[in-house]
Amino acid sequence: MSTVSNKGIIFKAVPEGLPNSNVHFEVVHHKIDIKNLKLGENDFILRNLYLSLDPYVRLTMKESHIDPVMPSQAIGHVLSGIGVSEVVKSNNPNLKVGDLVYGLIGWEEYTHIKTDAKKINDIHFKNINYHKKLLKEVPLSYQISLLQLSGLTPYGSLMALGKPKAGETIYISCAAGATGHLVGQIAKIKGLKVVGSTGSDEKVDFLLNELKFDAAFNYKKVDLDKTLSELCPNGIDIYFENVGGKTLEVVLNHCNRFARIPVCGMISQYNITNQKEKYGVKNLDSIIHKSICVHGFLAMDFIGSQVEKDFETDMLEWVKSGKIICKENVIEGIENAGKAFTDMLVGNSVGKSIVKIADYYNYL
Repeated sequence: MSTVSNKGIIFKAVPEGLPNSNVHFEVVHHKIDIKNLKLGENDFILRNLYLSLDPYVRLTMKESHIDPVMPSQAIGHVLSGIGVSEVVKSNNPNLKVGDLVYGLIGWEEYTHIKTDAKKINDIHFKNINYHKKLLKEVPLSYQISLLQLSGLTPYGSLMALGKPKAGETIYISCAAGATGHLVGQIAKIKGLKVVGSTGSDEKVDFLLNELKFDAAFNYKKVDLDKTLSELCPNGIDIYFENVGGKTLEVVLNHCNRFARIPVCGMISQYNITNQKEKYGVKNLDSIIHKSICVHGFLAMDFIGSQVEKDFETDMLEWVKSGKIICKENVIEGIENAGKAFTDMLVGNSVGKSIVKIADYYNYL
């Protein structure tokens, strides 16, 4: 192995509104000489296998400024996101050739990582080589769609912040998305009445007939206030928030006293760059007199906690036993990541959107 293709996607410009794959992204055809590339201390090279397409990446497509939690994408450079990769060259004491790694990679075929050795096995890069034995039981792609942060997000937020109790009612917006479809299934396992909304009749069918939600509806075809009155006659105990804006305003009117609202995202507001155009929720005072707990979070908040340990045990057991269905929308080829990303933002996909960059052959 020496000089090979290293096709990738460059971030060209900060979007004003919804990103356009032909305007804000550019496919570039680079080469990488793996054999002769000199590695610095702790450096390693990854052959990228799967890339996760996540809504949070839209929030990083902004003018450059210091943000330790969600740093900006650098214009003129390869975009970055969470992925699963195979180590093909290493000068890092914690990684050897053939190891599988989960962490922040480039939207490209190969990524040269320059890092601190101490960052291996934390949120930056996690050696998941011990999970190779799982390849006989679950697909490798599940590492980014179910078994790592993408699964910890719904599990941790629902269990730690939603505090579900059997018999309660949960309403989930974007219920057929990467996080929502898992939240609903976990809630069903915990004995809740599960109501979800989504943006197409096809997705409603998926929620009702495959995931066995108690109720689901196409929000584009109904009056949300009236529909929630019909489907949640006893009110809402947990609202899993993915949308924000007008939807949050309506839902607050249906929340019971002591309701919990884990705020995973507000995707309706992500592509509004003018702050004056963002929707101003008018009934936030109801949070006070209803004693509602509204809690924003990042999946990293649960790293190292008992919730993460419980997640690793529960999720693997549920997926092996068939209690959890992991719906993946797999796009082939890194060159298609830009369009797939914008499709995901506007809801033109079901489940978790991931890009398959390369095949993985090392099953030993």
